[in-house]
Formats: sequence, structure tokens, C-alpha cells
Amino acid sequence: MIRNLLFSVFFFVGIIIISIIFLPALLLPRKITLLGGKLMGYWSEFCLRVFLSVKIIIKGKKNIIIDQKFFIAASHQSMFETFYLQTIFNSPVFILKKELLQIPIFGWYLKKIGSISINRDKISKDNLGFFEGILRTVNDSNRPLIIFPQGTRVLPNERPPFKKGATRIYQELNIACQPVAINSGYVWPKKGLKNCHKTITVSILTPISAGIDKENFLKILENKIYNELNYLN
Repeated sequence: MIRNLLFSVFFFVGIIIISIIFLPALLLPRKITLLGGKLMGYWSEFCLRVFLSVKIIIKGKKNIIIDQKFFIAASHQSMFETFYLQTIFNSPVFILKKELLQIPIFGWYLKKIGSISINRDKISKDNLGFFEGILRTVNDSNRPLIIFPQGTRVLPNERPPFKKGATRIYQELNIACQPVAINSGYVWPKKGLKNCHKTITVSILTPISAGIDKENFLKILENKIYNELNYLN
């Protein structure tokens, strides 16, 4: 309980301080703001190690796609991956719920770093141009997109079917997919206390090349990530 309290206090105070320090970056080139995101990722790692004695292992770095366009499809069990994956990959472009952009200060940062939002509850003019925005982002940047095909944070043993949005992105962009499996929910669950003396493994899996038909792509992606999570359990 004490460890959880210390972690929460130091983690969130640190995030607030980083946000304040980088406020001027909102008026500067985007690459300055992106440094703040990476710093938040390293800060989350520091707090997990120091206050919860959590070990972080990165598997499969050799599988990271280089010298070509790609997008990341990652499992989603906690807040951990939204911060930490920025330290592994080249400042990913997040695809997220539109409501997050409306949060004061935090939403400003999300806009500044080029996050792409979608309103999942209804069809709107913005949603109809969603993939056009993604295509422009991919063509104009070397940063990979990142999506969480489960749609929301899930419990470690939950295996919901992946959302079809991952297939649409794969199909529209015609680029490779980098699957990533992360068992962070055993340490930092979406509800309840965090757990000490455990290991978070970020497993970077072999890429899925472009050009596979959409039905097989989603099956391959889901099997890759869930088989790895079953192994990590």
C-alpha cells in the first residue's frame, strides 16, 4: 500500500512537472515537444523500478522494422505502454479517442505531437476524413503510427477480438505492421493496486508484411499477440 502511494505521488507529480517544463515547447518545433513524451516514458520506467521494484524486459529488438514505413499494433493492459513505447520507437503517432484532446494541457500536447483522433460513437465529417489524415501523416513523417487493436485497456487474461480498424489501417496504408505484446496488466492493472516485484515484458514480434488480404491479416495479428501473451503468462 505504501509503495503504491509513493509510486502514484511521484509518478503523477513528475508527469505534471514535465508538462509544465515543456509548456513553452507548444510554441516551438514539434521535435521539442516529442522529447517531453520520451522523458515521460523514461520517468514511468524509473518510478516502476524504484518504487515497485519492477523489472522491464524488452524482447525482440532485432524485429523492429527499419528503412520502411510501418505501423505498430500493440496489446493494451495499462497506462504503461502509452508512455513507455515512446522510448523504444521513433516517437509514434497515436490514434486515440477524440475526448482525450479536450483535456486541458494534456490535450494540447496530444495535438502538438500530431495525434490523430476519432469519435467512435458516431459517423461525422471528421471521421469520414480519418484515413485521409492518417495517409498524410504517414507520407509526411518517418514516425510510425501506433494503435491498440483491442480498443481499450483489458485485463491480463481477457482476449477480446481485435477491432477491425486495424485491418482498415493495414489495407488503406499498404504498409507493414509491427505487432507488440505487453503483459503490463499484471503490474499496473486498469483498476486496483499495482503489484511489486514483478516483470513487465515488451515483446516486439516479427513483422507482418504488406499485401495480405484483410481477413487473414487480422487473424495473423491476433494470433501473434495473443499467443505471445499466453506464453508470457
